[in-house]
Amino acid sequence: MYYPLAEIFAIGIGPSSSHTVGPMKAARRFVNNLLNSGKFDEVASVKVDLYGSLALTGIGHGTLRAVVLGLMNFTAEDVDPEQPYFVAVEKDNVLHLASKKAIPFCIAKDIVLNKETFLPEHSNALKLVAFDEKENEILNETYFSIGGGTILRKDEFASGVKRTVYNVPYNFDTCRELQEVCLKYQLSFSEVVLQNEVSLKREQDVFAYLDKIHKTMENAIERGMKKNGILPGGLEVKRRAPEIYEKLKEKFIDNQQDGLEVIDWLNLWGFAAAEENAAGGRVVTAPTMGSAGIMPAVLRYFERFASHTSPLSVEDGVLKFLTTAAAICSLYRTNASISGAEVGCQGEIGVACSMAAAGLAAAMGGTNEQVEQAAEIAMEHNLGLTCDPVDGLVQIPCIERNAMGAVKAVNSARLSMRGSGKHIVSLDNVIKTMYATGKDMSNRYKETSLGGLAVNITNC
Repeated sequence: MYYPLAEIFAIGIGPSSSHTVGPMKAARRFVNNLLNSGKFDEVASVKVDLYGSLALTGIGHGTLRAVVLGLMNFTAEDVDPEQPYFVAVEKDNVLHLASKKAIPFCIAKDIVLNKETFLPEHSNALKLVAFDEKENEILNETYFSIGGGTILRKDEFASGVKRTVYNVPYNFDTCRELQEVCLKYQLSFSEVVLQNEVSLKREQDVFAYLDKIHKTMENAIERGMKKNGILPGGLEVKRRAPEIYEKLKEKFIDNQQDGLEVIDWLNLWGFAAAEENAAGGRVVTAPTMGSAGIMPAVLRYFERFASHTSPLSVEDGVLKFLTTAAAICSLYRTNASISGAEVGCQGEIGVACSMAAAGLAAAMGGTNEQVEQAAEIAMEHNLGLTCDPVDGLVQIPCIERNAMGAVKAVNSARLSMRGSGKHIVSLDNVIKTMYATGKDMSNRYKETSLGGLAVNITNC
């Protein structure tokens, strides 16, 4: 099924699309349902229950803050990450519901972390209940954050309504079907996406949105390269991007030659965007926020180091990169998952690496077969990647994984471009394998901080 650009690339505040953006959307939707119910004025209190992965890593992933902001009716795009909204609620025990009505709200008591309870539908779940003065329920809703900031209410999940099916000229479920469409109509993956998008909205709006996504990615890198200090959360993780940047600038000024210096730049850009995300800054889900450094880093690599060997202009290359990556993401979302809580980090870092590799191959003038191979290589070597954030923070090993994922994406694209595009393992087979691997993976390694580095690092 086709996923539009707005569902692939969303702008939000870090550190997690499924644990921050999703719960924020759910809380805001709950508030708007209250406003539309005609009983908003009767609301005297609100209680929130977090379940499973949201409860286990919610504090480190900013879920509590996200729920509070959503209850205040903020969106990820209009909230100012620098303003201490959450701190004020925590200090005063007062929440301005929908930014219209002050109600008592104690974060420590009114947001309950049910760490041992996993709801059967999905491991990322939250329940929101509004009460009147006599503690009668006014509204009771349960939501699931299924990855990339996408949410479903319990009734939607139960009815099988998992997403909107869009009426586009070129629909596809598998990469094989996508290749057949491209062969029949003599299109590239990028052109399929663009023609689908302009069937849904005005052409100028499509290009404006892509430009907005590109600029947001660029801004995340620029902010990350300049901000010093310690990342929030208690691990005392120092921002490394500014120091790396200063050293690279010195080498450039001194004209020191290093054949592998491009890797340093990829690391820098991956670190910069990932550190911005870890600090709660504004980034783009690509496909998630935990993997938000890979696409921007590889895209900047194309612009700064590779575009001169591409048959496309820089502008056309950027367009090709983003739209091709979106096509690849549609395949993962249709046939697998991009949720670390469902399939481990292979669904976040792995998918981002696969998207970036395909995008780069396309921007470099690769054929559809080479683009598929680049995506396949990238995921094949991320299979089984666990999600085990230390202290539930999107910092260790997440930030370094963004840098490593960017390097791996570039290498995957280069490997595909050195061949004809013919390959034994199809992207469809790799996606199928990734999903099966994720299903077999223990919950300890799915964004719960109950296994791996999350438990072993404290013993070192």
